[in-house]
Amino acid sequence: MNLINEERLLGHIRTLGQIGIDADGRRTRLAADDADKAARDRLCEWIREAGLRLAVDTVGNIFGIWETPENRREKAVMTGSHIDTVINAGRYDGCYGVLAGLEVIQSMKEAGIRTARPLAVAAFTNEEGVRYAPDMMGSLVYAGGYAAEDACAAVGIDGTVLGEELRRIGYAGETEPGFLAPFSFVELHIEQGPILEAEGYAIGAVENLQGISWQRITIEGAQNHAGTTPISYRQDAGLAAARVITFLRERCLIPGSRTVSTVGCLELSPNAINVIPEKAVFTVDLRNPDEQALQAEEQALAAFLSELAETDRVRITAERLSRFEPVLFDEGIVRLVEKHAARRSLRCRRITSGAGQDAQNMALLCPTAMIFSPSHLGISHNPKEYTADADLLACAEVFADVLFELAGAKE
Repeated sequence: MNLINEERLLGHIRTLGQIGIDADGRRTRLAADDADKAARDRLCEWIREAGLRLAVDTVGNIFGIWETPENRREKAVMTGSHIDTVINAGRYDGCYGVLAGLEVIQSMKEAGIRTARPLAVAAFTNEEGVRYAPDMMGSLVYAGGYAAEDACAAVGIDGTVLGEELRRIGYAGETEPGFLAPFSFVELHIEQGPILEAEGYAIGAVENLQGISWQRITIEGAQNHAGTTPISYRQDAGLAAARVITFLRERCLIPGSRTVSTVGCLELSPNAINVIPEKAVFTVDLRNPDEQALQAEEQALAAFLSELAETDRVRITAERLSRFEPVLFDEGIVRLVEKHAARRSLRCRRITSGAGQDAQNMALLCPTAMIFSPSHLGISHNPKEYTADADLLACAEVFADVLFELAGAKE
């Protein structure tokens, strides 16, 4: 059977996608800003319209809960994602999972389906981590991996404090994080990569998630004149930074390597065309689905930085920003995704999530997995992010099938 109201789901995605678009056409909803408030208000309106119980916890996580007197003592089948965005974002990342979760629960309720377990959809606070650190904050707090007090005390890139901003926009709830015990958690998401589309698959059964290591590297050299200082006399922080970047790429190209690395932020000082940089500050994002391999890459980088400090006569310091171990998702749920995809004649493959997701934190609490829909050309964190309606709906139906079975539903 096709359970969901397709027109309503697509309409919700389009409506939420219009929130946070500025005069220049850029879609931006950072955690607890005014655009995020508007999106939260609309989501809460839809949760109430669906007849679900609305709950907001102390870090601003939003929940729509469907429970009955017969099942409320049972652990809940949970789903969800996030509705905050990066700067100049697409419309699907995170939002698809939240809105599809709401749609599945609402459609089950409207159809008079009985479930052995409650169902709940969550919109987690500050998944993107653009305004406040760490990213995936709301789900990390919910899973017990980060104190709610520390999260609310986080200072943003604009000097604001998360807890104060949540109170300002009306989303500093009173419910304690972790209040709803999960039986399982399934997150529906766009792939944010090119594999499914390029290989002709309609759906991805996500079996694991890459480990992520974030560092900030500071290299200090000596500022000097670009014309009068011979190359052999230079202590060029910019050159040293470039050597780190090429070293990281070369490590990724080693045959058999599954590592990806990115230097996404780079600042040179004094940043003048005719001055040798005295300082370079940049970030390193290392990812690998194997913990031992990820540790080996971190160690290789540390050894290279130590050698570079000697050869280039610079001072180098490294600061750990964030670290998540790889996650192996629940085999039983992954097989459920494959079973229901096959039942609907959808070509499915197992896949690794290259991005951090709220599901990795929920996996600390309960059996967890993810479902991916194809992303056109693999574009994400970009206004050109796109998944065809037919793909969104096909994956949402498999998602509904999986939640239906996990919830012990009966027509």
